[in-house]
Amino acid sequence: MTTIDSHHTPAKVRSSEPGWKRYLAASHFRNAEDEFDACKLGFWLFLATEVLLFAGLFCAYAMFRMLYPEAFAAGSHHLKVIYGGTNTVVLLLSSFTVAMSIRCAQTDNQKWLRINLVITIICALLFFFIKFYFEYIPKWTSGIRPGLLYTNPFAAHPQEPTWWSVYYGATGIHALHVLIGASLLSWCLYRSIRYKAYGPTHYTMLENAGLYWHLVDLIWIFLFPLLYLID
Repeated sequence: MTTIDSHHTPAKVRSSEPGWKRYLAASHFRNAEDEFDACKLGFWLFLATEVLLFAGLFCAYAMFRMLYPEAFAAGSHHLKVIYGGTNTVVLLLSSFTVAMSIRCAQTDNQKWLRINLVITIICALLFFFIKFYFEYIPKWTSGIRPGLLYTNPFAAHPQEPTWWSVYYGATGIHALHVLIGASLLSWCLYRSIRYKAYGPTHYTMLENAGLYWHLVDLIWIFLFPLLYLID
């Protein structure tokens, strides 16, 4: 994670170089390595707050499932494992491609860096499409709507609305994180195309966006069995 010395490099040469070569660390850092470490540590701290957010949802899930196991089993029967499983595969694929994009930045393989980012973004949009088109919309049209108050004529347990509150809360917040992650990766793709911003000596933003996406994937790995695979 080194940088170039702009004071001894002619301006014309610098302007013709890719963005990752022209990047200079902020003045309050000794060098680019310190900046990279500080940014990564800060982002790990941010991810810890995200874990706390979902930990609250998992605690709510555990408490209500312990109190109303029949309601959770009845509500889970409305979910299609094929859709949840497909989305799991989609996110696992996207985690691989985003990791490969970071590796391509480290080896200055600009073509495959962009291809892997495009695949990751497509996977994010596909996840969102499956979640809304095949899961949310059919439930809303049949009367199973977000919140404790809903008009589901097929409710098998009086506490089933509690299950749907947990389901919509957890999957809705997760879907929002999918959109945020896709937006971050889209910005990275734009900077890669426009400025060649990421390369062997500078890929901080790309790596942090990748860390965020891995968290999104990890959260779903927990949500899928808890919501879809209840006996």
